[in-house]
Amino acid sequence: MHAAALLIELGAIIVGLGIVGRLAGRLGISPVPLYLLAGLAFGTGGVLPLHAPEGFLEAASQIGVVMLLLLLGLEYSADDLLGNLKRQAPVGVLDLVLNGLPGAVAGLLLGYGPVGALAMFGITAVSSSGIVAKVLADTGRLGNRETPGVLGILVLEDLGMAVYLPVLTAVLAASGVWQATGSVLIALACLAVALFVALRWGSHVSRFVSAGSAEVTLLRVLGLALLVAGLAEAVHVSAAVGAFLLGISLSSDLEEEAHRSLEPLRDLFAAVFFVSFGLTTDPTSLPPVLLPALALVVLGVATKLVTGWVAARRIGIAVPGRIRAGAALIPRGEFSIVIAGLATAGGLDPQLAALAAAYVLAMAVLGPVLARYADPFGRWWVRRQRERAAAVTVR
Repeated sequence: MHAAALLIELGAIIVGLGIVGRLAGRLGISPVPLYLLAGLAFGTGGVLPLHAPEGFLEAASQIGVVMLLLLLGLEYSADDLLGNLKRQAPVGVLDLVLNGLPGAVAGLLLGYGPVGALAMFGITAVSSSGIVAKVLADTGRLGNRETPGVLGILVLEDLGMAVYLPVLTAVLAASGVWQATGSVLIALACLAVALFVALRWGSHVSRFVSAGSAEVTLLRVLGLALLVAGLAEAVHVSAAVGAFLLGISLSSDLEEEAHRSLEPLRDLFAAVFFVSFGLTTDPTSLPPVLLPALALVVLGVATKLVTGWVAARRIGIAVPGRIRAGAALIPRGEFSIVIAGLATAGGLDPQLAALAAAYVLAMAVLGPVLARYADPFGRWWVRRQRERAAAVTVR
């Protein structure tokens, strides 16, 4: 009977995810906030708590993180990362500092401590590459002149996370200052080695993985991703970073084949990951953090608009394009939830997870909506400035 109940509950979860995804498509928004809401509704303290084995959901959600970061890494080569670092490094630093500081300050003010502040820095700093890419595609802006600036910021954020995540993981796992310092140095050394391998021998990794058969390629890529993620966890570099760096290591020759094979698995396990995060968040913990979340949302919208404006201006884009670039960067999503999951698993205040859930829910919904209205707002802004200039000329 236990096996029957397990299959029924898992089947209900997956069918429910399909319905939620379809609803998100009809509404024209990312499914991420709806997945989180579904988890909140059917988790502890929800409307109808489910009792599917936590071990299965935990393992599936970890695979979801690996799949998300693996396919994100496939979007970039090591050369792309280094090229964007050279072109947009000043804006990338501004982006991370400007958007991360409000979260860090909030973490200190809310009593999460220095490590909690470090976690909150990452939660508020990084845009959701998945949601941003979907918004750009849905609004037909992939070919816009400001889009390379937006993508450059996303690449730099991902590279920044490749450094940040192992540091956070090492700090969470360490029990003292010297142990934390040693763990961070080991993590950064592993990161440097991984990038070196990606630059020098990425093509060899691709040749090993590619087998001329979609089935064998799927098994090799997935197996290698899980193996690398597990080894990364063993040295406190984080499974997410290991998967991301593996994706970078695979050459562009393999990108299309790997995407075609892995995207369905990515979508399934990523959905389980977001739902699992919602299941472990008690809805009754959300009301106390709504005001801090609202304050962070307001600041997060403003700081991303500034970042997009500066990035677009650096490549000679006019005001409407600068507004579109800033609005496109607003959504937060997978990275913020991954960081919150690492923080709570590391023993930090559970309220941090609730704050992250409320923040991501708001930003994942608000971001695509504001991006859709950025174009008419930009045209209105230009028209208003011309009218003012004309009025001054007449006087």
